[in-house]
Amino acid sequence: MTAEFTLIDDLIARRTGAQRADVALGIGDDCALLVPPPGRQLAVSLDLLVAGVHFLPDAEPVALGHKALAVNLSDLAASGAEPAWITLGLTLPGADAGWLAAFMDGFAALAAEHGAQLVGGDTTRGPLCIAVQVHGFVPPGAALTRSGARAGDLVCITGTPGEAAAGLALRFGRLELPEPFATHCLARLDRPTPRIRAGLALRGLASACIDVSDGLAQDLGHILSASGCGATLALGQLPLTAVSAALGAEAAWPYALAGGDDYELLFTLPAAQQAEAEARLAAAGCPFSVIGRIDPEPGLRLVRPDGRPHALERGGYEHFA
Repeated sequence: MTAEFTLIDDLIARRTGAQRADVALGIGDDCALLVPPPGRQLAVSLDLLVAGVHFLPDAEPVALGHKALAVNLSDLAASGAEPAWITLGLTLPGADAGWLAAFMDGFAALAAEHGAQLVGGDTTRGPLCIAVQVHGFVPPGAALTRSGARAGDLVCITGTPGEAAAGLALRFGRLELPEPFATHCLARLDRPTPRIRAGLALRGLASACIDVSDGLAQDLGHILSASGCGATLALGQLPLTAVSAALGAEAAWPYALAGGDDYELLFTLPAAQQAEAEARLAAAGCPFSVIGRIDPEPGLRLVRPDGRPHALERGGYEHFA
């Protein structure tokens, strides 16, 4: 048996997360055999994480396993889909059994938490790279998309955007925060929480939705482009974060608006649905904040608490900038 198959059998196939009844045949054959439930659409998303681009090469493997899956589950959350199946592709520089076991421990724990099962994948030798594909279910016509925002809708965000970006700045020495704020921001960077329960709760309420991976302002721009509208954000309504608690609200704005890696849900909501959304997301354990309103005029406008316009110095992350 080759080293590759030993790794697969001993370190991956035994760490698959949940064991689902709709998996007729999982890891071990050329193809998995899966049984989609009747009356459901299949939501599919794939993300690629590259060492030195999406994470530091010396990242702690348990946290990296968690994050590699979390960023993909976040896409299902943004679509209002229930997680089901996962495939994993790994390019590894060497057969480091200890590293891979720790990575898979973090990966499988999050999969089990959300009832998802690893059903297949591939490993190969090369620079460290992680490809994860997730599959989930959503009732026909119930999926959340980017294209439904309408003038008058509220612009809302779950959680506290900007803390993961602050964690990255801390790691590179570009920011200093006192404890416990520093530890909190680093945890938000390394172990994001996919907002699955919030996405499910928003089905039938949110008019548009996206997860914040490249920065709130930039990702809101995707909703505005898909929906053919604009928006005004009230910076004074951005939720209090560890950065604003430590350094003040204005110091936190660039992290909240242009920082990535939050994996919070940014969504639009008819004003008449606000009370119902508050009740549902409270039940899901995920608070949200109303931070603006959708406008008929194109473009994104930022307004300071004193009513003056605010210029964003930079947008969000761009791979090919």
